[in-house]
Amino acid sequence: MSQKIPKAMAEKFAAITILVDAFAAQHLNEEYRQAIHQVVGALARKRPSPLVRGKENVWAAAAVHAVGRVNFLDDPSQTPHCKSKLIYQHFGVGESTGQAKSKEIRDLLKMGPMSPEWTLPSRLSSNPLAWMVQVNGLIVDVRGLPIELQRVAFAKGLIPFVPAEQDENEKTA
Repeated sequence: MSQKIPKAMAEKFAAITILVDAFAAQHLNEEYRQAIHQVVGALARKRPSPLVRGKENVWAAAAVHAVGRVNFLDDPSQTPHCKSKLIYQHFGVGESTGQAKSKEIRDLLKMGPMSPEWTLPSRLSSNPLAWMVQVNGLIVDVRGLPIELQRVAFAKGLIPFVPAEQDENEKTA
């Protein structure tokens, strides 16, 4: 998955993602690696980019932690999973420093628990926040609506895919 990174930030982006890749190879999976790259890319494109200040290992640890928070990486029932302490130890970052920088990332990118735009693709279908839309002033789960309305919601960019069509594809597979 290629991203447009400003030339001025390309070196910083590469340095951070190399650190992320090493951690992901040991403790995460490709899906997490890509999501973390997306976060670092979004930070690199900010004007001014917050990545210009601070060390690469701190940004790498914080990006891993931020994506992990959204996707409950520290929950032992999840696969993969790892605790924040392991993240910070791997990158040689103090816990308070890593937590503060992770919060900065989450605030800048408006990342909260289960934020649909930062949820791993494999977990999106089970994320209830990805499916809530407002219809006539009421918040409803689009998965319970007729397929025609699901298609409209998808066309408007309100949901990540048409759930009824996903279900049909799974039945025929």
